[in-house]
Amino acid sequence: MLKQQARLLNAALFVLDLALVAAAAVVAHGLRSVVLPAILPALFSEHFYPLRAYLPLVPLAVSIWAALLLVLGEYRSHRTVPLLDEAWDVVRASITGSVIFTLAIYVFRLDEALLGEDLISRSWILLFSALACLFVLAEKVALRLTSRYFRASGYNYRTVVIVGTGASGQMIADSIREHRFWGFRILGMIESGSESDAETPPLLPVLGKIEDLPRIVENNIVDDVIFAIGRRDLDRMEDLFLSLQERGIRTRFALRLFPHTPAKVELEELDGLPLLSFSPAPNGVVALAAKRCLDIALSTLLLMLGLPIIVVIAAAIKISSSGTVLYRQTRCGLNGRLFTMYKFRTMEEGAHDRRRELLALNEMTGPAFKLRRDPRVTSFGRFLRRSSLDELPQLWNVLRGEMSLVGPRPPMPEEVAQYQPWQRRRLAMKPGLTCLWQISGRSDTRDFNQWMALDLEYIDSWSPTLDVKILLKTIPVVLSGKGAS
Repeated sequence: MLKQQARLLNAALFVLDLALVAAAAVVAHGLRSVVLPAILPALFSEHFYPLRAYLPLVPLAVSIWAALLLVLGEYRSHRTVPLLDEAWDVVRASITGSVIFTLAIYVFRLDEALLGEDLISRSWILLFSALACLFVLAEKVALRLTSRYFRASGYNYRTVVIVGTGASGQMIADSIREHRFWGFRILGMIESGSESDAETPPLLPVLGKIEDLPRIVENNIVDDVIFAIGRRDLDRMEDLFLSLQERGIRTRFALRLFPHTPAKVELEELDGLPLLSFSPAPNGVVALAAKRCLDIALSTLLLMLGLPIIVVIAAAIKISSSGTVLYRQTRCGLNGRLFTMYKFRTMEEGAHDRRRELLALNEMTGPAFKLRRDPRVTSFGRFLRRSSLDELPQLWNVLRGEMSLVGPRPPMPEEVAQYQPWQRRRLAMKPGLTCLWQISGRSDTRDFNQWMALDLEYIDSWSPTLDVKILLKTIPVVLSGKGAS
């Protein structure tokens, strides 16, 4: 019964989404033909083709959006899916749909084929695309908030049985009770008979042992069974799992395959084959897209505003010492990808060849090389380093996507070759201009392991908000020249 209701609800939502897309086309026509000419008469003419001229294109748009929404899985259960992830799926569908719709019109000349002449307004296409995204997004948000309210009030819930009374089972139970809007009601817990079962009685009622599970689901209303068990228990649970599937009961496995790893776990699909992915770095599509947008916007702005300074610095380098203005060096980027990093030259020409002579004076532990009073640095170069102006050209690396504004500093390949295995994880995130190390003393931090620990701390706790905080804290550090060498 519940599954039939779910199918009917999903079908109704599908029809509603398509109706909203069609409505967006009509509203966009009204805005373009009536509202915009009244507000901006200089840009938009009052003479606009009637709505009936555009209606033949609506079925095409609706078909495109329907296919994309189905492919992105918008009609599966979203009880425990973050609202931001669902919203991003809608935005992706709208952007992709808009591109396909526009290409279909102009590449295949559908306007002439359907209407006999070129009638399609670009402003109408932009308005339609924006409104289709806005309408569907508003519907999803309203539906999510409404369903959360009813679930928190005790309606539309699913009854859950948890197999395993150990730490994992208790953690699942606590999460379900803390998130009432998920719409799960715990019937009780079942002892799995494994070593992971808790010796102390859990707070929830224990319904019986693992062999009692068939009787329990037969005598009670049970929608979901969650197995909070260990790897060694999987084989002996197979028959029980298959019997639950035969009864039409959804089963979930809460497996902590590698409990000591900090990697984030994700279930993916490769051509129908389920894959359990362990990500050692952040992989949220929305958050990383926001990070990239911030990189592009700020690096572009800083390059434009800093252009006069860049010209002055280039001229000063040419006048003060012989050699090139820019220093190019191969560095390791994301997951060890090699790229050319740009800096203003702060050393004498050929300084890299003299590095071996100075290795004995290295003030940094580990493979990194840091020397506070490096004799190869020119007088103007010292000023550039203290003010961090030597790193201005790296904004070009940020704009190209090789670096980010915030991230672990890009190491040299010879340094990476000496890394210990745990230190290589700092390469799991795109390198940056600044990071926790920069705002924690930069060259004053001489312990290489401490430097690596700060980078890993950044990766494990990353969020767009953390990036903004680091950028804001970098400004006074750069202005004061603290820790620069």
